[in-house]
Amino acid sequence: MSARARNLTAQGHDVINLSVGEPNFSPPDFVLGAAKKAIDDGHHYYTPVSGYLELREEVCKKFLRDNRLNYKPSQIVISTGGKQSLINIFLALINPGDEIIIPAPYWVSYYEMASLCEARQVIIPTTLQTDFKISPESLENAITSRSKIFIFSSPCNPSGSIYSRKELKYLSEVFAKHPQLMIISDEIYEHINYLDTYTSIAEFPEVYEQTVTVNGLSKAFAMTGWRIGYIGAPEWLAQICEKIQGQTTSGANSIAQKAAISALKASYEKISYMINTFKKRRDMVLEEISNIPGFHSNIPQGAFYIFPDVSDLFGKTFSGVRISNSDDLAMYLLNHAHVATVGGGPFGDENCIRISYASSEENLKEAFARIRRMLS
Repeated sequence: MSARARNLTAQGHDVINLSVGEPNFSPPDFVLGAAKKAIDDGHHYYTPVSGYLELREEVCKKFLRDNRLNYKPSQIVISTGGKQSLINIFLALINPGDEIIIPAPYWVSYYEMASLCEARQVIIPTTLQTDFKISPESLENAITSRSKIFIFSSPCNPSGSIYSRKELKYLSEVFAKHPQLMIISDEIYEHINYLDTYTSIAEFPEVYEQTVTVNGLSKAFAMTGWRIGYIGAPEWLAQICEKIQGQTTSGANSIAQKAAISALKASYEKISYMINTFKKRRDMVLEEISNIPGFHSNIPQGAFYIFPDVSDLFGKTFSGVRISNSDDLAMYLLNHAHVATVGGGPFGDENCIRISYASSEENLKEAFARIRRMLS
């Protein structure tokens, strides 16, 4: 959708792109300053495969401060973005025919990484009525002797849902009965969180050794292009991920790593202006959504996406275009309203579309005005 939006823009159309998960902020000044200093200080050479020791130590401090998790530097691997962190784990753990359990909706790359590893995806469906979250019973029913990985994100891309401490406790009790199953907890949106608390599933002692905590700097610090992700993992798994990374990209970018140290040292208050802005945009988008017939949404408590159910529109015709599914709707909105969204199929829910509100308030207001006009 982003590529199609760019093509329409190149043709002279005014396209508002709400299909991408990229904050429209610049990184904080103290991060930019640290990067400039790293250049001046001569950090231009290959880095250790698992990352600078100083950065890994800072990740350990961050995990303890923000997540009450105790990791040693030997349990940390710095990678070229959270996406590389994830594929390292998949390649380390998966053999052809193994099963990966994925709650839907999910980030599109989970499914495709499983395909790359020749694994079988076991999807646990959820609904708008359950806030797109699974139950312990549905989890238990999905686990078999071939289950190797369970992967989820909280806050979730695309639904914005956040699992509470109580919900994670109940899930951890199920996981503890199946020690062969590794949990990948994708916490990249951790700080873009409109609740007062946040819980990492690795906090529960019964699943600490089963859990890999994945995070990075792309979202909360608006450092998407800097490509820094990291994991906290059992030491044996961290060592395997380091070996895999050593034969693919080796160590992550030196300047970005030095800047990441300054980001992780910063207090939450230094990025709160971005979080507050996202929350304001979320509230505005929810109000806009409520005025569009056929759109039904949960109240996302994190990330910067809204994932409305649009199935009431299926079978209807607008401007001569019949809408049969969410992909049809997304394409119609792009071609006729010049607003780029993403159909829900690749996220595991055909009834929904994903709309990013990581854009300016002005763009969002104009985008939803166009959507209302084209669906009136």
